[in-house]
Order: sequence, then C-alpha cells, then structure tokens
Amino acid sequence: MDQPVSIEKQSFKVIGISVRTTNENGQAGKDLGALWGRFMSEGIAAQIPGQVDASVYCLYTEYEKDHTRPYTAVLGCAVKSLDEIPQGMSGYNVPGGNFAKFSSRGNLEEGMVFQAWTEIWNTKLSRAYTTDFEIYGEKAKDPKNAEVDIFVAVNKP
Repeated sequence: MDQPVSIEKQSFKVIGISVRTTNENGQAGKDLGALWGRFMSEGIAAQIPGQVDASVYCLYTEYEKDHTRPYTAVLGCAVKSLDEIPQGMSGYNVPGGNFAKFSSRGNLEEGMVFQAWTEIWNTKLSRAYTTDFEIYGEKAKDPKNAEVDIFVAVNKP
C-alpha cells in the first residue's frame, strides 16, 4: 500500500444497500462478504438510477464511535440526486472534507482491501469517523490484479 496522499473532496451522493456491522470477532468480514454477494447476484448497480460513473462505492459511515465500534457499511453507486431511491435501498450524502487517500494493489480475492484497512487502523491518522469510502473503478475490474482507492476522513490539521 502506498503512503497516503492528503486530498480535499467535495460532497457527493450514493444510493445502495447497507448493513450495520462491527469489526469485532471478524463480523464485518462475514457481513461485507454477504453484502458483496447480494450486490453482485441481484445486479444492484443496474437498478440504481442517475449514476455519475460506473464505479462501485463502499462507504463506512454512521460510526458509533470509532473503527472498534458498530458502523454502517454501504455498497452502491455515486448518483446525481437522492430524489429517486429504489425500494430496499438507501441514499447517503457523503460530506466533503479532508481525506487521506490510500491506493491498494493486489488480488481482491485474497483480501487486499482488508489488509489495507488493517494497516490504516494501525496508523496515527487523526480520523474524523464521518464517512470513509473505497472506490472500485476501472482499475478494479480484474480482481486478481486490482487497484482500489481508499479515502479515510481526517480532521483538519
């Protein structure tokens, strides 16, 4: 994983499916695996109206406190508006702000993103715990040789 780059992002909107989970006892791994399975098997991306691009976003939001406590994970797509949310899905407004951007490369099927998060949890970042997210874009289409950008909300210096 590369060293993080400090970046400011504008707010954006995402529609998708979600699960409330926790990192305790490996629960998030099970819950996120099931969420990805549902997202792919039910063709969720194709059901989301007004997409701004073909990327899939994985949000981590509604933190109870920090990464050791419950939070909501969302799989979906960035959209132009939250006016039309399909039944069974939710809309989220991702606040803009300061982020540390990490790029993770490797095999998605071997847990490269989880490995990146394990490293992030052990950094000294001053995390904001608002909304963090991953972007699965063009470079993530080949799961065995993927690149995923991870954006971690940080407090202003």
